[in-house]
Order: sequence, then C-alpha cells, then structure tokens
Amino acid sequence: MTNWKHKHIIDLAKFSREDYLAVFELANRFKVLPITGTRKIPALQGRLITTLFFEASTRTRSSFELAAKRLSADVQSFSANSSSLQKGETPLDTALTYISMGADVLIIRHSSTNLSEEIAHYLDEKNINTSILNAGDGVHSHPSQGLLDIFTLANFFQPNNPVPDILSGKNITIVGDILHSRVARSNLWALTACGANVILCGPKSLLPEEFSNFIKEPPPGQKIDPIKNRGKVIIMRSLKDALKGSDAVMTLRLQKERMQGNLITDFYRYNRDYGITHENLKVCEKKIPILHPGPVNRGIEISSDLLEDNSRSLIDKQVRNGIPIRMALLYLLTTSKKHSN
Repeated sequence: MTNWKHKHIIDLAKFSREDYLAVFELANRFKVLPITGTRKIPALQGRLITTLFFEASTRTRSSFELAAKRLSADVQSFSANSSSLQKGETPLDTALTYISMGADVLIIRHSSTNLSEEIAHYLDEKNINTSILNAGDGVHSHPSQGLLDIFTLANFFQPNNPVPDILSGKNITIVGDILHSRVARSNLWALTACGANVILCGPKSLLPEEFSNFIKEPPPGQKIDPIKNRGKVIIMRSLKDALKGSDAVMTLRLQKERMQGNLITDFYRYNRDYGITHENLKVCEKKIPILHPGPVNRGIEISSDLLEDNSRSLIDKQVRNGIPIRMALLYLLTTSKKHSN
C-alpha cells in the first residue's frame, strides 16, 4: 500500500480507480477480522487520531473512533460545546492545538463548506505532516460515506469478491434532497468512477438541472479528471420512471437545517411523490436494494416497514461497513510514506 499518494482526503474527485481498489482491498481484509475472533490489531499503535466534530454526528463520529481503536491507535475526541470555541477560538486554532499535541490525523466535520480543505492547505504551506480527513463539510463532500456506500453495493452485487468494477454498467438511483447533500455529491464522484450510471430524482427545488453537468468538468483547482471513462448522470423528475431499470436506490434525508427558505412546505406531498415504499418499488423489474446514509426521517423519505425489511434494506450494512472502510482510510493516511497532495 506504499503507492497511496494522498496526504489528505477531502473529496473523491481526485480518486483514481487504483485508489478505490486500494481502499476496497484493505476494507475487505479488515471486515473479516471480527469473524476470525480478532477485534484489534496493532497496525496504528502509537498513532494519535483526533476527531474534530464541530457539527452533530452519531454514525460518522462513532464509526471513525471505533475504526481507530480497532487499529490500536490513541483517540482524542473534541466537543465543540465545551471547547474554547465558546471563547472565540477559530477552528484553525483549535486544529493547531490538537496538532501540537501530536495528532497524526485530524478527522474534521463542519457545517462550513471547504473548511477541511482550507486547513489542509494551511498545513501544507507550513510543512506540517498531519493529515486531514474530511468527515463532512457543508454541502460539499463526505468521502468516507461515499466509499462505504459503493463498498456496500459491491458487497451486495458480488459478496465473494466485492470490487469497484462490479458496479460498472449498474443504474443507481439517488432520490430526494440532492441540493443540500454532500453524500449525493460524493456518491456522484464514486459511483461514476466505478462505471455506474446515476439517476438523480427529486423536485426542481431540491434538484436543479445543473446537476446533470456535475461530473463533466474537474472541480475548482483540479486540472484533470483521474477517471477517463465515467458513468452517466441523468435527471428524472418522476420517481416511477427513475425506478424502472434501477439496480439499487438510495434515498436521502430532507436536510431542513440547511434549507434557505421554504423549499419544501408540504411533507405529505413530498412523501407521496418521492417517498420510497414497498408499493412504489413494484415498478422495478427486479427486487432492488435500498440505501440511506442516515439519519432517517421515517415516513417521509422511506416507510418504516421498508426501512426494517432486511431483505431489501442495506442501511444496517452501510453502518457496519463504515468501520472497515474508515479503518482502511486511517491506515492508508498514516502508513504511506509518500504523498502527492
């Protein structure tokens, strides 16, 4: 794994096919450890992993901390409510405080878009070796979620040998609040990198037409796309049409805390038009799996009975797969010797 070239993991736009494969190979190894009776390995013994969550989180924070502990790293947790932020300290100075304590990796979650990248640039300019791992920034990116989602899908389609290429040619539908979703953006980069076609479905207020061009140009500051042949991105307004021919569907939480103005005023109507239920899945040509990054608004994005249907829902598997995926990312960041960015 010495070919890993990323010092920081901010988004998935810079990931090559080799990067996805490296993460999958490690995650597959780490995933079987509990089955073999091994809960912890000394891979990161003596390393310090710090979680800086300026924004509330259940799954991501707990998953990262458990991942670090299973690799035998020391773990520091930061609580915004009881920190010096209340006295006027900036997020950068908070990060530098933990770096001074010896943090090898800072896992940062913040409501502001690009904060993780700004801190990473500062560290690079100052030749500070600490790596930044973005655990969600505003509406920009959530790379570890995108990775665990495609890992979960690959395990569903090919349990004995889950590799990124198994998603090539698959039609994956993402439904709901695309506008405010960093998860959707990370999945757009990840799924199309694996050759999957992504069907985006939602009302115009939550899914602007410009998302059809999302992957056509490299993001700001990036000259080339490391993926030569990506899958397609298609927008559909009708849930029925989007579900036809789909191989899997991911529904997203309505992020009311990020909405500017009343983009959605009638949640009953939204559920009627875009909520995922057993009934509207009948239009699918086959029995397809359902994903949701959580937390879930039951009865709005997805019905409770479908959420709890283990023959369809992969949501519990997404949570479980988050641990080996995040173990892989922490291992790659802390043990690779050379970085290009």
